[in-house]
Amino acid sequence: MLLLLAFLIGIIAGLRAMTAPAAVAWAAALGWFDVSQTPLAFMGYRWAPWILTLLAVVELITDQLPSTPSRKVPMQFAARLIMGGLAGATIGVTGVSLVGGLIAGVVGAAIGTFGGAAARGKLAAAFGKDTPAALIEDAVAIIGALIIVGAV
Repeated sequence: MLLLLAFLIGIIAGLRAMTAPAAVAWAAALGWFDVSQTPLAFMGYRWAPWILTLLAVVELITDQLPSTPSRKVPMQFAARLIMGGLAGATIGVTGVSLVGGLIAGVVGAAIGTFGGAAARGKLAAAFGKDTPAALIEDAVAIIGALIIVGAV
């Protein structure tokens, strides 16, 4: 079950790179799951969720800008894989395996990146503009992340 949740949080990272680690850090900091005696204990530190949330908010804002590059360019894609791996590993380390969670998160992030881009493109075409599609994707990422970390 934890590997599935690590995979799903990876998909969230593919949609919004910083939303996944922010949600996982809040869950760890609030004691929803314990990472204190693991190599990823920093995810549960007092400052981690605040910093990651700030970065997630910046990402939500910059995603709306026309100058923001595609999520599929190497730098953006790598960031999503890294954040998906971090979030997945944090979930995995709570019970199954850090490495298993890392791999599941990275695979989920790759799928979420390409699947999210395709879905947003179709939504944007249906609406005739990108903003409503982007806002729907934001909502899916935030609500999905909350549901996933709540299930851990």
